Amino acid sequence: MTKLNRANLPSLKGVAVPNYHAADLSPGILHFGLGNFHRAHQAVYLDSLFNMGKGRDWGVIGAGVRPADRAMHDALRPQDWLTTVVEQEANVSRARVTGAMVGMIPPEDRSRIVRQLADPAIRIVSVTVTEGGYFIDPATGQFNPDFPEIAADGKHPDDPHTVFGLIALGLGKRRGAGVRPFTVMSCDNIPHNGVVARNAVAGVARLWDRGLADWIAANAAFPNGMVDRITPATTDRERKLCAQDFGIEDNWPVYCEEFIQWVLEDTFCNGRPELEAAGVQFVPDVTPFEFMKIRILNGGHAAIAYPASLLDIHFVHDAMNHPLVAAFFARIEREEIMPTVPPVPGVVLDDYYRLIHRRFSNPKIGDTVPRLAFDGSNRQPKFIVPVARDRLTAGGSISSLAFESALWCRHCFGKSESGRDITAGDPMWPRLTELAARAKADPPVWLSMDDVYGDVGRSEVFRKAFTKSLTDIWSKGTAKALADFAGA
Repeated sequence: MTKLNRANLPSLKGVAVPNYHAADLSPGILHFGLGNFHRAHQAVYLDSLFNMGKGRDWGVIGAGVRPADRAMHDALRPQDWLTTVVEQEANVSRARVTGAMVGMIPPEDRSRIVRQLADPAIRIVSVTVTEGGYFIDPATGQFNPDFPEIAADGKHPDDPHTVFGLIALGLGKRRGAGVRPFTVMSCDNIPHNGVVARNAVAGVARLWDRGLADWIAANAAFPNGMVDRITPATTDRERKLCAQDFGIEDNWPVYCEEFIQWVLEDTFCNGRPELEAAGVQFVPDVTPFEFMKIRILNGGHAAIAYPASLLDIHFVHDAMNHPLVAAFFARIEREEIMPTVPPVPGVVLDDYYRLIHRRFSNPKIGDTVPRLAFDGSNRQPKFIVPVARDRLTAGGSISSLAFESALWCRHCFGKSESGRDITAGDPMWPRLTELAARAKADPPVWLSMDDVYGDVGRSEVFRKAFTKSLTDIWSKGTAKALADFAGA
């Protein structure tokens, strides 16, 4: 067994390791949110670039604002910020050690984060804070400054606690010193994530100084991008497999699929690494790629998460092998989700659908249904409700989308069909469980969540379909309701 650190890299066998030293890198990127996705995605692209001898002045300094970020700091520091990334397909499992990180600032050291943001060497600030971390009003899709965390930042302009408050303060320091702004690069699964990030950063700045907000909007860059790689959470299972299969003792390895994709608009204000050499696709407009991925992949995740949860299926690949879940997945994708996706340059949507089906069915990933079911109150308004809105506008069927919403409601009741407790996985869980219990007798009450459903929840067509779906699920049970709706 070999502990992961720089000194031990030559001892690793059958594992790809960096061909560069830590001293070869200098920081150019500060990244907020050093979770598994960043380390399986952006950090992998950068590691590949550095291995080519390119862009080594774009090393990554990590930062975070949550207590969990301290845990990541403490896990990675003893191993010199290295990460084992294990890529898996059905018959393949390969490991590589990535070394793109040059350090990490723990969340309690906010003054150091601000100093780093003000440093001219930092030319990109990238972000992965999940779909729910952008302080968006789900009903309008706009930045909402009334969130308590943002309101607190508004009262403390010299000591903000949110990611976007810190970024705004860092940009303010650069403006005052006459230093060029950095590019803010969102890597989260949100439509037009660059626009959303700009609204959040400028929105916080506007609480302090309208001139700063206008300067940020006019001078900083916020490219839109589409990111994709299925990356489950790390548990002791993955740590044991990493040790058993590769002989590496890694405090926080990352397991992921082999597939990886990054489509990015080339709008940077202060330079960028040559990411296209590592496989990033630069396009003038990322919108078609966003629609395709967010609707077909993320919408598909939502479609299988809740029936699988209610049927006590733990792994995603097992859900894809369940005839009822698979039949529902195929129906909602082909009949209601895919027709809302506009043409994508160079892509055949049927081929993309088959790719998604294969990826979801990968048994080696160990992706879990609870991960897919997590944070539904933030994901439904982004991945499902907009599809329903487009279908209603076009006069198309919404029966599968309404059935999916009914399954989410039934999941939020907190008990599976077997009576198993469903673990709370949403910041709004108490509200959701209370509404789900009331909806058992009065289904439309669930759609009264205007912050989730907006005008879709007020549509008589959607309300009627939802009421029938939820009534069937409660009266027949999930399996029978699925069988009657989608067949096997």
